[in-house]
Amino acid sequence: MQNTPKNTEKLLSITNLKKYFPVGKQSIFGKKQLYVRANEEITLDIYKGETLGIVGESGCGKSTLGRVILQLYEQTAGTTMFYGYTLAEIAPSYVRDTLVHAEKYVSRIHSAHAKADALTKKCDELGANASFFDIQEKNLAIAEYETALSHVAKILGGFVAKSTKEGAALLLERYRKERRIVELNTAIADIENEIELLETEENPKKQAKAPEKIAALREKIDVFKGDIANCEYEIAGVGETINALKAMYADDPEFMMYENMLDDGIDLARLKYSEMRLLRKDLQIIFQDPYSSLNPRMTIGQIIEEGLVTHNYYKHGSPKMKEYILETMRRCGLQDYMLHRYPHQFSGGQRQRISIARALAVKPKFIVCDECVSALDVSIQSQIINLLQELKEKENLTYMFISHDLSVVRYISDRICVMYLGNVVELASAEKVFSDPRHPYTVALLSSIPTTDVESLKKERILLEGNIPSPIRPPEGCKFHTRCYMACDKCKRVPPPLTEIEPGHFVACHFPEKKLDENGNYLFDCKKAYTTEEI
Repeated sequence: MQNTPKNTEKLLSITNLKKYFPVGKQSIFGKKQLYVRANEEITLDIYKGETLGIVGESGCGKSTLGRVILQLYEQTAGTTMFYGYTLAEIAPSYVRDTLVHAEKYVSRIHSAHAKADALTKKCDELGANASFFDIQEKNLAIAEYETALSHVAKILGGFVAKSTKEGAALLLERYRKERRIVELNTAIADIENEIELLETEENPKKQAKAPEKIAALREKIDVFKGDIANCEYEIAGVGETINALKAMYADDPEFMMYENMLDDGIDLARLKYSEMRLLRKDLQIIFQDPYSSLNPRMTIGQIIEEGLVTHNYYKHGSPKMKEYILETMRRCGLQDYMLHRYPHQFSGGQRQRISIARALAVKPKFIVCDECVSALDVSIQSQIINLLQELKEKENLTYMFISHDLSVVRYISDRICVMYLGNVVELASAEKVFSDPRHPYTVALLSSIPTTDVESLKKERILLEGNIPSPIRPPEGCKFHTRCYMACDKCKRVPPPLTEIEPGHFVACHFPEKKLDENGNYLFDCKKAYTTEEI
């Protein structure tokens, strides 16, 4: 079991993510909108080659988070940055649009800021008389402002504050040159493939003409390489001009604050549908119920083939594609004869293997495993988990593993994120979460893990009283205080921020002190469940 990521290179970075679902209004004629707050102020990084486990009670926002990251749900606020490609490689339209209309976007930031300030001032004046809807409107306005600022500052940097028009023009010029280099390199790669085909030509007539064609193609490559060199030279010149302009504001705190917000990742939430479609092959999901996620009218071969054809890996009916599909099936523990069978002809475990094969076929970089083993019996669970681990090692995959089963999460995860009512309450390595949990909710979850160990059965369990509060109107302060055995007046008034209490260990609690001693006994008085001996 690996408890730390193999490398610290980020694949995804989520900042202040919110996902609200509108559910209704106070009345037919009312203007006040209610929302289910599925995800609230979620900030975390996901590293290449790691498995991030997500745990929590039903309704805490685990599955929603996975779907929002993949943009299956549109996020309400915040940013989701993907570092699998450069901006020049994907060339999202929002980059050019932001640089061309930089002043307009900056103006929108100021407008959003003014609105947020006005609503904040209103709530401050009302004090305790501020209604739920007043506070909700204020928080949404602040989130809107922060998101608008983040969108622009990640591209413009310090030019949000100073020399916006001039800086944006220079950045646009550099971006266009970088994009041109990507296009030229793509053209060179296509020509090299064409040369390789000509060199292996078996037709005598075509073989005779091949040397002439190859020579012409190599000349074309040389021209393109010359163009790339010119672009690189021009980029260096533009870069010097940009650096000189930035040096003028090196002592300006506002400029440097925005400059530190620069980010070369791809903002998934700002991509158009067609652009996001290009990245679907890199961002896959394995659903909880494989039967409902597989088309019952398609054979297994057709199900796997669909993604390959859509993303232009192979042409429909290609013999090479059939060989690749069979190879993918074998890697996932499926036999060749299953190729022409339908989903209903398989067991639950086999259908889950089919779902895994479908996801892996397009060679993704990131997979959300949404409770993908919860509906399976223990023996099949172990097979699927071992399969996921094996494929992760071979393909250098990155997983977000969502589950209720803490034992499974502990086995497969490098880090574990504990969620409660839409918020992250604890984030640390798997080993740290199980050996040194700091949030009361995490401690309660760990105490409820079923076990056959006699010594463990003698230990007291923490009993969480009451139901999970409504995600429409969550409690003020810490959301967990209504069920927490350590809550005080401060917990009822002040929401605790997610704080790094030690390297890599984040906790959202006003009392992040140790909760367990060396023997696993509780270091506090709490409401307990009955032990087996008491029963």
